[in-house]
Amino acid sequence: MKDFNIEERVEKAKSLFLDGFNCSQSVFLAYSDLFDLDTEIAKSMSVSFGGGVGRMREICGTVSAMAMLAGFKYPVPDPRDITRRTENYSVVQELAEQFKQKHNSLVCRDLLPAAEASSKNPVPSARTPQYYEKRPCLLYVEDAARMAGNMLKNA
Repeated sequence: MKDFNIEERVEKAKSLFLDGFNCSQSVFLAYSDLFDLDTEIAKSMSVSFGGGVGRMREICGTVSAMAMLAGFKYPVPDPRDITRRTENYSVVQELAEQFKQKHNSLVCRDLLPAAEASSKNPVPSARTPQYYEKRPCLLYVEDAARMAGNMLKNA
């Protein structure tokens, strides 16, 4: 894997989010080039995890993005390779625990203000200045991008 600067990747993730990409895409796209992923494929494979998986407000999309990145860093090509699968799951659990320790939850609806936590509407919210003011999502993108960068650097 080529060398990279974590803080530059964090800024890239934040910029992607502010440009309109969802939380999962923002974190995933900030690092997808390290694995020679086509940008359009990376956008497509990460889009459905935004809003807590399809805006259902389940596991935070930034956590899902970290898990996807861990899958590229710690792949398990042979489904019978329990050692590598265990390694992958351990990394994912560690990332999730770091995020949970910092934000008290992994669940999107718990991380959002109550007025924003509904899971019944699949329509994404308009990205207005008010959207960014009332949601803490940019902070979650920043923290997850940093956690992912640390995971990718260490190994």
